[in-house]
Amino acid sequence: MANLAPPPTDMVGPGDVMLISIYEAGIPLFSGGTAVANPSVPYDAGVKVQTLPPTRVDDNGDIVVPYAGKLRVAGKTAFEVQNQIRNALRGRSQDPQVLVNITQVISNSVIVGGEVANPGRIVLQTNRERLSDVVALAGGQRGNTKDLALRVVRGSRVAELRFSDLLDNPEADVPAYPGDRLTVVQDPLSFSVLGASGRVQQIPFGRSTMSLAESVATAGGANPNLGDPQAIFVFRYVKDQDGKAHPVVYHFNMMNTGTYFLAQKFMMANNDILYFGSARANQPSKLIQLISQLFSPVVAVTNSIDILQNN
Repeated sequence: MANLAPPPTDMVGPGDVMLISIYEAGIPLFSGGTAVANPSVPYDAGVKVQTLPPTRVDDNGDIVVPYAGKLRVAGKTAFEVQNQIRNALRGRSQDPQVLVNITQVISNSVIVGGEVANPGRIVLQTNRERLSDVVALAGGQRGNTKDLALRVVRGSRVAELRFSDLLDNPEADVPAYPGDRLTVVQDPLSFSVLGASGRVQQIPFGRSTMSLAESVATAGGANPNLGDPQAIFVFRYVKDQDGKAHPVVYHFNMMNTGTYFLAQKFMMANNDILYFGSARANQPSKLIQLISQLFSPVVAVTNSIDILQNN
């Protein structure tokens, strides 16, 4: 997700509601104005203020001000809108002064939904609130962080981040941007166990990260009567630089002492398949050859040495 420079906090956009006050000296253009008291003058000083009804910026980014006409204000700050209205009234009013307050902020806000305590619209007060800050402003997430993901829609782009990664990695916790739509979704991490393990099931992660050693232990290891510890595989889809997913198979020979150290460093990914080869065939090399024939050339069957170098 791109880290965009924050816009001004008082930038006007469609849907915003502004309160416009016009101050005039002498004969007022806007009749019915309220005189502004001047303690040094015992009578009406001739300076009057007229507050217009709440003005909503339409979908095209325009507002209509009496005597000034239709004005394009989207993308301007409140100060710039003040000067724009003042310039439009010159020649019609004597030295008009304008004050603009944004009373309802729509454009400088984000929408937060899903597994949060208080879903709804959150106004970015500083435009430096990060994604985790916005979730906190929405009352915080509901559920265990390891089971949650944050889906961010920014313009036409959609990104999904593990909530635990968001908290552990400050670089991933980019500032929210006006117009973002954030959804906290339940998406528990899990891996599937197949083959001669004694159990075939989908197992959730015990915490946000899980090593191969922990996964094998959770799955109960290879069945002593059916499984072959020389033929343990992890099936995974890996994305390349273009974002295309390719299947990759990792082979682990647990009869090799060094593989046990490797298994503690090799981290499982969501939706991995942990496969235990069968000992009845008693031919783990033939199984590796079969996998290569089925998936080659798009799949690389990798041994433990290659994995250690890549991790």
